[in-house]
Amino acid sequence: MQEFPPPPRAAEFSELIKKRVEEVKDSGGTRETVTVEWNGQPLNVEVIDLPLAGLYYNPATHRIRAQRSHDPAKDKVLKSDPWGHDGQEFLGTLLRAEPADPTRRDPAFDKLKESLKDFGQTDPGLITHHGILVNGNTRAAALRELGAVSMRVGVLPESFTWSDINAVELSLQLRKDHRRDYSYINRLLAMEEQASLGRTPDVIAKAFRIQAKTYEQERWILRVVRDQIERSENGNAVLRLVDFEDHQEKLKELHRDYSKLAASDPDRAEVLKETRMAAITLGFSKTDVRHIEEGFEEKYLSAVLPAGLVAEAQQEESISVPGLGLSVPGASSGVSAARELNRQVLQAKARVTAPGMSEEEKSGAQALQDDVRKAFDKAIDRAGRDARLRKRKQIAPERLMDACAAIELCVGELVKARASHSLDEAAFDEAATKLRESIRQLARQAGRGSHEPGEGVRWLLAAASVELG
Repeated sequence: MQEFPPPPRAAEFSELIKKRVEEVKDSGGTRETVTVEWNGQPLNVEVIDLPLAGLYYNPATHRIRAQRSHDPAKDKVLKSDPWGHDGQEFLGTLLRAEPADPTRRDPAFDKLKESLKDFGQTDPGLITHHGILVNGNTRAAALRELGAVSMRVGVLPESFTWSDINAVELSLQLRKDHRRDYSYINRLLAMEEQASLGRTPDVIAKAFRIQAKTYEQERWILRVVRDQIERSENGNAVLRLVDFEDHQEKLKELHRDYSKLAASDPDRAEVLKETRMAAITLGFSKTDVRHIEEGFEEKYLSAVLPAGLVAEAQQEESISVPGLGLSVPGASSGVSAARELNRQVLQAKARVTAPGMSEEEKSGAQALQDDVRKAFDKAIDRAGRDARLRKRKQIAPERLMDACAAIELCVGELVKARASHSLDEAAFDEAATKLRESIRQLARQAGRGSHEPGEGVRWLLAAASVELG
């Protein structure tokens, strides 16, 4: 967790804050306070009115941490001078932007701005004793656009460290009544930060109001995302955390399917992960990505990939374990091929989106992306058609199993009705007659084209031939 030095004129502004707090305490009227959670206990802090010009956006806020990677040059300026005009302007821009695409203005920000214009500031923000916004960064950005000159804020104790400040921000954000959630990747980063502070998975899961297994899933996803970013690097081109903001459900489904397959076949699970991540990078929808299942690469994709696009991968040599004199098998050729394909897709995407790339580099990367996408499109289409065919084959048996379950329930209800003398005999007889006709229709269809019917179909044909009336 990065710590920052006090902003310019911190001591002077701190004195103004102390003076305003004392004035509120000495006024004798009803005092406004805001309650925050700190170390598991409620903490009430005084609310005062301060000039907006003296407040600073928080460079450590979780709200736009992933989005900072959108512009590495400006992020570098922010890290070197977090309180300067350029760094603060960069933070303000990100607070107004869409989490998944920082080049676009967030409609949610405009709704917040409209609400502040119509109803004013209903909830106070929260600052440190130096005037750094802990909660209310986005509101401050909206108020500044509206031309407001002041903002109501609660003031944290002077003794609070950066660790305390981050913990308070997190507790406020995770309240269920909070109006604007963290984006998905920022939420993952907040969990990672809590783990780096030594908190256990159970404690973190409780803080984020999720189950422990969900927390483990989220940590796995962040590790995969970081791995994809690392492998996308090619010269000055590299993917960013923000590039994965819109893929939450696809990544969660990947984790579920990967975990299930890894229990029986780790290599196939790796191939599944690499192939799906390539499809996610190429921008395929959630429903398309679902068609990438075990065996997708061999059954569908390899046949339609352009010749020479991916070099033939060999079985990796065994890897020695330092200090133990042991070695473990390397990745299989299938895993190596899937990794190589995904690496090419990642690096192509990075070159297409990175600033400063020449037109020749971008066009070459875009051509590779287009070729691979066309291959994936064909493979996914074939896999989808096969999946629909399998589903159609299973519909009739599943319907019959549903009917069996309904009849079993009917048996129980019949026993109860008989015992309480509440059975409608005429209605039951009418339903049984309908059942007889349904069985006859089912038997006629089941007997067609079946030269060697199984035991169940033979019984059905025999039952339908018996006169039940």
